[in-house]
Amino acid sequence: MMKRDQFRFFYELRVRYAEADSQGIVFNAHYLIYFDTAITEYMRNINYDYHTLVSQRGLDFHLVKSTVEYLKPIRFDEIIEIGVSAHKIGTSSLTWVLAIFKKGASECAAIGEIVWVCFRVGTNKSHPLPEDFVELLSEYEKP
Repeated sequence: MMKRDQFRFFYELRVRYAEADSQGIVFNAHYLIYFDTAITEYMRNINYDYHTLVSQRGLDFHLVKSTVEYLKPIRFDEIIEIGVSAHKIGTSSLTWVLAIFKKGASECAAIGEIVWVCFRVGTNKSHPLPEDFVELLSEYEKP
């Protein structure tokens, strides 16, 4: 079970009406949107310029794996905090670990893993992760 202290970065959001099903519970596909949004905010937080990576350096990331473990229901209008950690930094891949907590709660409502592979745009061939990105991640994730 994931714990809050395993994460340095959290992104907070309120569950919107359109994200809930007829039971008032967040529809499962929205968890991946929450994860993607939180990763984007994590990158913004460490001042990594993703747009330059694509437009000037010709690199991007393919999503190669995504998993979600649903532990407790999340409901419309609840405020959630999404923990993000760059868990495993490989040569060309990066594994993100994520967890969703209801605001102020210690128990995790969902756990996720996202795996990216860096590639050169237009080739679909893997490429080493940019050194500046690896340095920023490593520095931020230091215990």
